[in-house]
Amino acid sequence: QVQLVESGGGLVQPGGSLTLSCTASISIIDIFIMGWYRQAPGKVRELVARTSTINTTLYADSVKGRFTISRDNPRNMLFLEMNSLKPEDSAVYYCNAFQMPGSHESWGQGTRVTVSS
Repeated sequence: QVQLVESGGGLVQPGGSLTLSCTASISIIDIFIMGWYRQAPGKVRELVARTSTINTTLYADSVKGRFTISRDNPRNMLFLEMNSLKPEDSAVYYCNAFQMPGSHESWGQGTRVTVSS
């Protein structure tokens, strides 16, 4: 399994921007899918965005056009650039890695994003 550590969360005003980072303990070049999920209080964890080694990218409808996911393979890092943030984007954001073969799934500890004036 891979260890994942998120950073970059914090408090931001509506309309502001944040970039989340996820650092992996191993090379990510062969990790099939890496993504970001979020969980708001009282809600289920939901997919925000994910990217694969076959260059497919998926975004939740609620963040399309505002968020951008990217991988930096040499630095073993995953990023989530978040723009035009809304209060409903407030949640704990989790980094996720899905490895093949074996279907191993790993999660980070989460980083909190609060969008409020």
